[in-house]
Amino acid sequence: PVSLYKPLEVKQFVTSYGQGSKEQVQEMVRALLELDEAPQPTDAADALAVALCHCLKRQARLAGVSP
Repeated sequence: PVSLYKPLEVKQFVTSYGQGSKEQVQEMVRALLELDEAPQPTDAADALAVALCHCLKRQARLAGVSP
């Protein structure tokens, strides 16, 4: 199966704010993954944010909670 996520949806899951900047996404990905430094370039942080969004949505779905 393929999952599609809108940028706004990913930002809401990762930063709790749909209008977050790329820098905010980078920082939240760093914090959530407990990294020493924010992922570089911003595209790498975006890819990790999509993966986190997918994992969080899947976990919520398996728990029977609406994300």
